[in-house]
Amino acid sequence: MAEVDYAHIFAALPSPFMVLDKDLRFVGANAAYVATTGRTLDELRGRYIMDMFPNPGESGRRLLLSLERVVATGETDTLAFLPYPIPKGDGTFQNRYWTAVHVPVFGDDGGVEFVLQNTVDVTELVRMREAATLPFTSLSAETSLIERTREAERASADFRRLFQQAPAFFAVLSGPEHIFTFSSDSYARLIGGRSVIGLPIAKALPEMVEQGIVSVLDQVYGEGIVHAAEGARVMLENEPGKPAQETFLDFSYNPIRNGAGDITGVFVQGMDRTESVRAAQRQRLLIDELNHRVKNTLATVQSIASQTLRNATDISAARQAFEARIIALSKAHTMLSDRQWNDTEIGHLVRQELSAFESEQVRFAGPTLVVNAKATVALAMVLHELATNAAKHGALSTPTGTLAVNWQDGDDESLILDWVEQGGPAAREPAQRGFGSRLLRTVVTGEMGGSLDLHYEDTGVTARLVIPLSAYQVQENQFVQ
Repeated sequence: MAEVDYAHIFAALPSPFMVLDKDLRFVGANAAYVATTGRTLDELRGRYIMDMFPNPGESGRRLLLSLERVVATGETDTLAFLPYPIPKGDGTFQNRYWTAVHVPVFGDDGGVEFVLQNTVDVTELVRMREAATLPFTSLSAETSLIERTREAERASADFRRLFQQAPAFFAVLSGPEHIFTFSSDSYARLIGGRSVIGLPIAKALPEMVEQGIVSVLDQVYGEGIVHAAEGARVMLENEPGKPAQETFLDFSYNPIRNGAGDITGVFVQGMDRTESVRAAQRQRLLIDELNHRVKNTLATVQSIASQTLRNATDISAARQAFEARIIALSKAHTMLSDRQWNDTEIGHLVRQELSAFESEQVRFAGPTLVVNAKATVALAMVLHELATNAAKHGALSTPTGTLAVNWQDGDDESLILDWVEQGGPAAREPAQRGFGSRLLRTVVTGEMGGSLDLHYEDTGVTARLVIPLSAYQVQENQFVQ
């Protein structure tokens, strides 16, 4: 967390750091630099570096040349070994030896705006070598120190990149207005790539205000509490140019404190759980739907068994009729299972139920029309009963008979299905209504709220089914929000 709190890191670093503008005037310095140089920040700010620390000799020339090189080239420059006296409290100067690293800081226009200096005091190393009468002919120790410094810089940069590119999202909000000072790549994707750095959250993400998020941040900042949530539903504008979308997040808001313990901001971290939450919702919906359909299917099987066997005198024939009806029901369920219980195209359903008959005898036609799962099961049972009757007693019981099945959209948005048999035995209305005809009426008029116009003609059976839109219309899956 401290890795992204740059102001406090700068102030707390034990090594001296200072910042110059491109005219080499002091902009800021940390506590270690002030203590080392014996100057106050007020004395330094706005003053030219060579006026504050004049040195007409070779060391002064090297220092100035290094700083000017950074401003001119935009590249980091290192002074491996720089003898440079600093003032003491009594007005005298003390000779010290330094390794100085000068780093460019770029502005919005891409040019160098500031120069950051980090100095390491290597005086004791020099004195140890002098005391041991070792010739100071090599800069290997200083070079090693520089390498360690550079390795630390690279490690810090790598750590920052880990935060920047991590799959979890991170952001740092500073001050009571919750101004963005850092956001990771995943956070930027979460909010639709909006540019938020330097903006208060109420302005950067206005949809957060009405959802109470800013109030929660105020509480974290004001009271120092930690706020955490799992699978929280948040409406976010996470696609450019589109309205806020339902998003589910695991997240926490943690107060950021400085060295004195004062709260300076809020650290945001979390994971986008939208896909996993929606998957769980879909699974719950499917389980509920399955439970419902199993109950309905068992009730249908019970009804088929009861009606088929109620007045049966031929147990073998009754068993065959029962098995055929169960197979028709099973085929409808298999078709729906293949389509994940979503819907079925009616032409596919008709083709399946009539697939046992010769293609020369059966014709069917109609527009592409999708019906829902409930209507699929109901129509499968209706088509099976009509086809069974046609095969036993009607047009499909003779080689010369034909069957035409056509469907269309009605003017009142209803589904109209016509069943027309020709060329078979003359049809006669049965004296006693059997299970098949009762099933047709029950399913069409009762379960689906439609109408059935059934006629027994000399040319064969004709039937017209009219089913209202509400009974077969496919609905989009709706999840609880």
